Amino acid sequence: MKNKSLIAAITLVLITVAVTLFYRVAQARETPAFRFVTVEKGDLQSTVSATGALNAVTSVSVGTQVSGQVSELLVDFNDHVKKGQLLARIDPTLAQQAVVDAQANVERNQAQLLQAQRDYARNRTLTDDGLVARSEYEVSQASLGVAAANVKSAKVALDRARQNLTYTNITAPIDGVVVERNVALGQTVAASLSAPQLFLIANDLSHMQILAQVDESDIASIREGQPVAFTVQALPGQTFKGEVKQVRLQSVTVENVVSYTVVAQVDNPGNKLLPGMTARVDFLVKSATGVLKVSNAALRFRPSADLQVQLTANAATATTSTSATSTSTASSRRGNGTARTKNGAPSSFGTLYFLDANGKPATARVRTGINDGSSTQVMGKSVTEGMKVIAGTADVKTAATTTTAGSPFQSNQQQGGRPRSGSGF
Repeated sequence: MKNKSLIAAITLVLITVAVTLFYRVAQARETPAFRFVTVEKGDLQSTVSATGALNAVTSVSVGTQVSGQVSELLVDFNDHVKKGQLLARIDPTLAQQAVVDAQANVERNQAQLLQAQRDYARNRTLTDDGLVARSEYEVSQASLGVAAANVKSAKVALDRARQNLTYTNITAPIDGVVVERNVALGQTVAASLSAPQLFLIANDLSHMQILAQVDESDIASIREGQPVAFTVQALPGQTFKGEVKQVRLQSVTVENVVSYTVVAQVDNPGNKLLPGMTARVDFLVKSATGVLKVSNAALRFRPSADLQVQLTANAATATTSTSATSTSTASSRRGNGTARTKNGAPSSFGTLYFLDANGKPATARVRTGINDGSSTQVMGKSVTEGMKVIAGTADVKTAATTTTAGSPFQSNQQQGGRPRSGSGF
């Protein structure tokens, strides 16, 4: 008898456990599992990102105005040079011969001028005595003028030949560093319509500039004197500072995308930065300190049809009446135009979803401000620091799998719009 009672008790317990598990599983299937994020207080910075190339502030291309073979090469890459220093020499043989020929031409024309002067003086005397015709005197006078002009022309040719001889010496136009050397010893260079570049000299690499291409949609946010932070792949983990020096008005169109060149002036401590490096630039547009912020996933969350029914039902209760009133007030404010945050940045409106004290879904109408790409500034009477808001929903299996695999928020990536990376300010 006692064994039968024990078996009956055990059977009753098993049935109770099975029914309880059944109802819990059924309830878990019907009730969504929410994923939450926390409203935090901190700093936010809104930036515009772009890429550009580092260059020296002043760089001069050194060419040649005469053709010939490079007979001497006196500098190499990375050499420091002074203004007027000899960099290379082009074979001066032909230029020297041209000088000698021009000098001989001057002497020949000077001799012809002397003979023309004598003929003119003699014919003038004979004409005065009536021994020579007037026409012959005029011919000698014209010959004298031609001879004088030939002497001037020969002297100009001599000066030109001498100048071309000096052009065979390639000198540095400024103090700086040889960044490029595009010529080798024994190479023949030809100076045609455009002078070939033999060297590129950068003036001062302790101060450099970035030529960044900014999209037309963001160019209105860029202004002179704006702070800039940038990184380069060669120096991971290091952030460099600078400021906007110039916003060029000339536009560049590539594949129907319009962009503008922004010049950022930067310092180069220790000459770590090299010309030609690609820089990832962040222009600081707006900033706020000590503000409430929330993940963008919470602002993008939209309730399902079933959850919307619960929200509608809960809005009639006394617990959520205040939230309903705040929503109406926020809606009326939205109709009055764009609001502004305390720091003057324009703001819009959004809705956050949370669980009230009774564990039921409720809404909170908020104003949004600065967005740094992952978090957004939020303002409202119903939003407090540490508040848990809904960022998404998932069924029980998905929630369990996500919890085991990693953070449940990994699926809440940004949707739409161009992401703005965090800045180094």
